[in-house]
Amino acid sequence: MCTNFKIKKAKDGSVVVGRTEEFPLSMPWNLGVLPSDHRGEGAAPEGSQAKGKEWKAKYGMVGISCFGKPNWYTDALSEAGISAHAQYMDSEDFCAYQDFKGDGSDLSELDVIGFLLGTCSSLKEVRAAVADVNIWGLDPGMGLVPPLHFLMHDKDESLAIEFHPEGARVVENPLGVGTNAPYLDWHYINAGNYLGMSTTNPEEAHLNGVEIAPLGEGQGLMGLPAGTTSPSRFVRALAQVTASDQPADSHEAEQLTLHILNNFDITPGLNRMSANGKLVDEDTDWSSVCNLTGLRYAYRTFYDPKPYVIDLGKTDFTGEPRIGKLPAKGEFEPATV
Repeated sequence: MCTNFKIKKAKDGSVVVGRTEEFPLSMPWNLGVLPSDHRGEGAAPEGSQAKGKEWKAKYGMVGISCFGKPNWYTDALSEAGISAHAQYMDSEDFCAYQDFKGDGSDLSELDVIGFLLGTCSSLKEVRAAVADVNIWGLDPGMGLVPPLHFLMHDKDESLAIEFHPEGARVVENPLGVGTNAPYLDWHYINAGNYLGMSTTNPEEAHLNGVEIAPLGEGQGLMGLPAGTTSPSRFVRALAQVTASDQPADSHEAEQLTLHILNNFDITPGLNRMSANGKLVDEDTDWSSVCNLTGLRYAYRTFYDPKPYVIDLGKTDFTGEPRIGKLPAKGEFEPATV
């Protein structure tokens, strides 16, 4: 489970994207860095004599990678100002990868972000690149092939990459919001169930001489879904993004994104999922903030809610791909009065 959104463009032109990642805390997350000239190669099935797609990148990137591989991203921001976010689709009914072809066009689902962010400078280029690759499903050691879709943003547009039986499909996402299953078009239709809600209270009514007034502020949003399901989170994220004030600048945009992310924090014990025959907690492992115009990648983790930020303009994108550790322990900051 994950929630992703792009907030309103700030008055100074800044564009910021937020995302949460929910999964059992046992997932091996790392920071991943790919150089601007790295050579990539898509994974191939074990025992295959054929190779996956090969490419040479133009842009470096920073993000959250997994399974000890800096090129297997679930979330990242590139030097070109594009962010990409892999999100779990909960069911194979909403994710159908293709078979491995062995003709040099193959990418596993875990290679998608590294390839697209490394070679594309805009979502226009992303659309063309997706049309030329074959995306197949790889089990990275989870005991299953993770069913995913990808949400991507640049400063002007947003889109989703979904996997249908006939192949990958690029879906325009002008609302800039995404969660998990079902496919994005269903969420857009479902949003129609919440038309008429308001950020202001309804007017008082007089019924048979009795004055009926709102009991408190926020009654205009009565009926906003409160659960942690994908449809509920989509509607709440859309409401937050739509109703929030326009930030003045880059700093305000990043801070506003953090506040909206707070609404989607899932705490231990609230959601439990079955994994290998056992019930395990599904928590918000980490959250990220991608400043697409300021080229800043911020993150905070379950164990340390303090935001940390990487300035891509000051990051060394030379040498070999590398990984770094995420913070594993946070403390309250001492204060005096």
